[in-house]
Amino acid sequence: MSVISWDDFEKVEIRCGTVIEVKDFPKARKPSYQIWINFGAELGIRKSSAQVTNYYKKEDLVNKQVIAVVNFPPKQIADFVSECLVLGVYDENNHVILLQPGKPVTNGMKIA
Repeated sequence: MSVISWDDFEKVEIRCGTVIEVKDFPKARKPSYQIWINFGAELGIRKSSAQVTNYYKKEDLVNKQVIAVVNFPPKQIADFVSECLVLGVYDENNHVILLQPGKPVTNGMKIA
């Protein structure tokens, strides 16, 4: 594991947002959804490709708050451009469990 400085950590913009739309992503190499997330007035709506199909149905993700890195450069995934990285934890089966705030927060709030 690499050690980073506090300055390195402060460069990472990790924000909370609310999922507003979810679509299947059949062109992805691994089972994934295309997700649109509202990060509030400052950041707006960002898209992400997320490999979370094992534990989450599309309709269950809508209105769910998630945590994401919002300052990576856009990444082309098949015919979709991902604009943020939704964060999660891999379980023992290598399936992703999404990180979420313990209580509702305002969209766009920065993770401390």
